[in-house]
Order: sequence, then C-alpha cells, then structure tokens
Amino acid sequence: MNDFTHFDGAGKAQMVDVGAKDETNRVAIVSGTITMLPATLALIKSGGAKKGDVLGIARIAAIQASKKTSDLIPLCHPLAITKVTVDFEIKEKTHSITCTTTVETWGKTGVEMEALTACSVGLLTIYDMCKAVDRGMLIKDVGLIQKSGGKSGSWSASK
Repeated sequence: MNDFTHFDGAGKAQMVDVGAKDETNRVAIVSGTITMLPATLALIKSGGAKKGDVLGIARIAAIQASKKTSDLIPLCHPLAITKVTVDFEIKEKTHSITCTTTVETWGKTGVEMEALTACSVGLLTIYDMCKAVDRGMLIKDVGLIQKSGGKSGSWSASK
C-alpha cells in the first residue's frame, strides 16, 4: 500500500502530510464533455431553457465546486485557490459541450482535484438544468489535461 500516498504503512487512510513541501505555483487543467440531443443544444444556445442561462449557471457552479472540493473529497486539503476559469465550447457536429476548467493556487499541494471537481459539477449542472427535455445526456471523458508545479513538475496528457 506504500505506493498510495493516502494510506499509511498499515494500510489505514491518512491525509498526506504536505508540511515539508515547497510552496510553488500550482495549476491544473481538466476537460470533459456532455453530449445531448440536437434540440437540447439548440435550447441552450438560444437561452430558451426554462431554468435560465444554462452555461452561465454551470460556470458559477463549477467555480463554487472548486472551492468546496475538500468538503466533498475526504482526504483533500482545503486550499486557498487564487484563480478559477471555466470555459465552454459548443460543438454543433457532435451535439456536445466541452467544459474546460483551470484552477490555480500558490501552495504546498496541487489543484488537480479542484479542477476535476469543477469540471464535473459544471457538466452535472448542465445535465440538471436540461434533464426535463433530455434525460439521455451523457457526461464523458472528464480528465486531467495538464498540471504544473510541485516536486513532480509539469505533466501533460498524451494525445
């Protein structure tokens, strides 16, 4: 179990001790997609959804989720996040919306979980706001695209 940092030598769950780590600028970028019926995408684009501005509300939900990650994921450290961006790209051909979140901090531990949580909640919010017209929406491919900072340095997903 020693390969997993969230377990001690006896296999018990633990919060990782980051006290001795250097403070560095930490950035994580995550992307994910929600696919839907063409009519649902048209409704979102036109602003005609009954619950309001779907992407505007999803953006706020994603930002809020990044700040609440340690409340949701038991062993995550509470972080002083310095920046969160949430971008949506509408893809007509595939009747989908891609959400990309970027989270930054200056600290002793990374922000991958905060970026993953933000992206997931942004996509879940789109689902929630549109489920009355399209319960078959599919959230997929949520994953880390890039991270930088810390002892392990930079990492980028293979394309």
